[in-house]
Amino acid sequence: MGSQTPNQHPLPTLLPDPLIEMPEGKHDYDLKTFFPLFSSYIYTLVSDPWALRYTTSAVLNDFEADGVVYLELRTTPRAIPAAGITKETYVRTILDCIAEHEASAWESKLKTKLILSVDRRNTLAQAEEVLELCRKFRGEGVVGIDLCGDPACVDNLGTFTPVFQRAKQEGLKITLHFAEAEVSGTEEELELLLSWGPERLGHVIHLRDGIKRKVIEQKGMGLELCLSCNVHAGMVCGGFEGHHFGEWWKVEEAVVVLSTDDVGIFGSPLSNEYALVTQHFGLSRQEICDLAKRGINVIFGGETEKKRLRRIMWTE
Repeated sequence: MGSQTPNQHPLPTLLPDPLIEMPEGKHDYDLKTFFPLFSSYIYTLVSDPWALRYTTSAVLNDFEADGVVYLELRTTPRAIPAAGITKETYVRTILDCIAEHEASAWESKLKTKLILSVDRRNTLAQAEEVLELCRKFRGEGVVGIDLCGDPACVDNLGTFTPVFQRAKQEGLKITLHFAEAEVSGTEEELELLLSWGPERLGHVIHLRDGIKRKVIEQKGMGLELCLSCNVHAGMVCGGFEGHHFGEWWKVEEAVVVLSTDDVGIFGSPLSNEYALVTQHFGLSRQEICDLAKRGINVIFGGETEKKRLRRIMWTE
């Protein structure tokens, strides 16, 4: 039998205890163990409406406790037929949790938006479903579309081109996991992804000089950098000091945004990512403030939200 949470909500039958499967302090997952952990374990753990609401609320509370004032969550819409959850109700549940959190926390400064992800393993039809859900919930907090998933799945990316082209034509913002692994860092793949017109790129690890120049030529491209994830997962060489944050953060044509990639796996809240760049790259307090302020330029939440953030962040 599955174990139980403190309020007696049962875990799925035969699912190992989370404290055994993901023990506290274990952060050394790599690309070979990280994606199976999600597909075979975490997706099973979050398998009914209660669990989906609980995890969403917990994520919001954790980011708020960390002092975050603007958050973009991303998720791949999932249908869970055994629990009566369609992809639409899955997205609806998350948006409802966000709305309830913002309504109940009257002193909260946290505003949250949602990005829906196309998984590299998806078919064209599944990718089109994601785009349709972006359209449906665009006025309720969905602000963009993402490409994510196991970077080793490289065969059918061109299939998604019409989906992302339509998203661009309709004014949806686009962010892409980009050159996350060596296998997904070929010039052919990266040029294809850049042709979709993304506003932001995630990870940007395995870039040859020609692609770096093309990224810089975009002028204002947002780069979502996740130091803890990249270092703990062995995605970069040289530890934190060798992370490519040091190469990009002073490039005027790009906008570096410190981000978290699965805090529950790699154990680093956003505040710690700022502490890490201070520790390993010697940023001053003013440089940290400027880095955070500059990131406002590439959020997907719209001009009103940008004005709010500029008003409340480091006003002294």
